[in-house]
Amino acid sequence: MDINDVRSRFAKHFNGSKGQVYASPGRINLIGEHTDYNGGFVFPGAVEQGMVAEVKPNGTRTIRAYSIDLKDYDEFDLDDEKGPKASHFRYIFGVAREMMKLGVEVGGFDTAFAGDVPLGAGMSSSAALESCFAFAINDLFGHNKVSKMDMAKVGQATEHIYLGLNCGIMDQFASVHGKAGQLMRLDCRSGEFEYFPWAPKGYRLVLVNSCVKHELAGSPYNDRRKSCENVVAAINKKYGTKAETLRDCTWEQIEGVKGDCSEVDIRRANFVMGEKDRVLAVCEALEKGDYETVGQKMYETHNGLSKDYEVSCEELDFLNDVAKDCGVTGSRIMGGGFGGCTINLVKDKLYDKFVNTAVERFEKKYGKKPVIIPVVIGDGSRRLA
Repeated sequence: MDINDVRSRFAKHFNGSKGQVYASPGRINLIGEHTDYNGGFVFPGAVEQGMVAEVKPNGTRTIRAYSIDLKDYDEFDLDDEKGPKASHFRYIFGVAREMMKLGVEVGGFDTAFAGDVPLGAGMSSSAALESCFAFAINDLFGHNKVSKMDMAKVGQATEHIYLGLNCGIMDQFASVHGKAGQLMRLDCRSGEFEYFPWAPKGYRLVLVNSCVKHELAGSPYNDRRKSCENVVAAINKKYGTKAETLRDCTWEQIEGVKGDCSEVDIRRANFVMGEKDRVLAVCEALEKGDYETVGQKMYETHNGLSKDYEVSCEELDFLNDVAKDCGVTGSRIMGGGFGGCTINLVKDKLYDKFVNTAVERFEKKYGKKPVIIPVVIGDGSRRLA
C-alpha cells in the first residue's frame, strides 16, 4: 500500500511531525490448517498486502494511536493494566506490554496505521498488526535485541492474553519471517523452519474471498482446540504418556480412546493427524515439482475441514465445488474458518475461465460477487523509512 497516505495522516494528527515507517504482511497458508496449536507442521508464506504504521516516541508513558482505516483515535497508558477497549488498539497495547516482559524499555509513542489485508479473508490482518508493532518497538526501544521468533511469540501472547483467542504461532511467524518468493515449512513443536522456493511454472495461486463471515455462538475456534486437548488428556490417562499435543500421539492411540472421548472430539483429532501428514506430503511433492499431488492434498484438506473439523460453510463449499468443476488443480478453505477465502492452485491456461466462472456462479447463487485476490509471496516485517 502507499506509505504516503500513512505519512500524511500521521503529520495531520501529530502536529506535522515525522516518525519511522514500518510494515508487516498478512499471510496465506498453502496447507496445514489448525495444526499449529497441535504441535504439527504448517506451510505459510507472507503476501504483499499488510499493515503499515508510522511510529514516533513521544517521551511519555502514553501511546497515542490513530487507525486510519477506522477513523478512530485513542490514548492509553502503558502502565494501565486494563488497556483500551477497542480490539484494534488492544493489539498495540498487548504487544507493547509483552515486549516489556522481554526486557524492552518501551516508552510512549505516537502512531498512525493502516492496512490493505482484506478483513475477514483469513489472511491474518491481526497478526500483521501485531508483527508491525513488535518490529517497530524492537527497533525504536529494544536495539533490535528481540529475535524474530520471540517477536512472533509476542504477537501470539497478545492474542491469548488481551484478545482471548488461543491461537497457534503460524500467523505471527509468517508475518515476521516472510521472504519474497519463499514459502516456509514450520515445525510448530520445535520452532524449526525451512524456506521453500515458490515459483511454480504453469500454475498460479489465487484467493477467492467469499466476503462472508458467519458469527457463531460461543468460541468455535477455542472449542476445537479444546477437543484436541481432550483427546490428548484421554491418551495420557489411558497409556500413562506425557503427550503435550496431538503431534506426540499416534493413530493407534486415538483409536484406543474412542470410548473415552466424544465422537466429535475424535473426528477433530483424526483431521489434525491427517493434516500433519498432508503437509509433509506436499513438501515432498513440491521438491519433485509434482503440483498434481499438491492439489490433491488441498482438496483432501478442504473435505476434512468441512466434514470432520466443521469449520467451513455453504459458501466456501460452493466455491470448492466450482473449482472442481473448472478443473482447478487444488482448492481448499484457508484460515480459521466460518467464512473468508478459498485458496486455489490453478493452471495458467485455466485461470481466466476459473475466475470468471467463480464470480458468475457465486453472484448468481448468493447475490454478490466474491473478491479475487491474486497471490504474490512477499517479504516479512521491515522498516520502510
